Amino acid sequence: MKENENVTNIKRLVLTAVLIGMGVALSLVRIWQMPLGGEVTLLSMLPIVLISIEYGVPWGLSSAFLYSVIRMFMELSQVFSWGLSPMALIGCITFDYLLAFSVLGLAGLFRTRGIGGICAGVGIALGARFVCHLISGTIIFGVWMPEGWVNPFIYSLCYNGAYMLPEIVLTMAGAILLFKLPSFHKLMSGNME
Repeated sequence: MKENENVTNIKRLVLTAVLIGMGVALSLVRIWQMPLGGEVTLLSMLPIVLISIEYGVPWGLSSAFLYSVIRMFMELSQVFSWGLSPMALIGCITFDYLLAFSVLGLAGLFRTRGIGGICAGVGIALGARFVCHLISGTIIFGVWMPEGWVNPFIYSLCYNGAYMLPEIVLTMAGAILLFKLPSFHKLMSGNME
């Protein structure tokens, strides 16, 4: 029995590592990038939400946090080039990286409720990521609003919505398509019950 448990733990670690690696690799395939950060990628969040759907929220959150740290270090030189004050830099790292990508682990909230539950969980996770960027944009990056904008919240809503809305739609569509495939659904159903 202990040997089966070890095999299961190794399988979980290997699949998690592969999915995090896929998420990192897909984050490099940028379809569209905003000037002050934020991008539409080729389904980079999909592998991360799959971890949470496969293994549940606690494992998903810790895996998504690891992904957030990797993404932060990959883009840290760009963040430093913006000339942020130390407090703004801490806020940016916290809201735009650590929290924004860690909340992707919430995708498994309703994983046992079929495709509707999966869609709800993915929607909540991606919506939470959007809220993290919205807060950062309002509080930290509102000072960089172009002329003509008078409200930092509306500016942040538009700026972050311009890349997050397509990112949400692509990730949701990818998750739905994957879970509609009988072979993928069968593969995943072992841990979702």
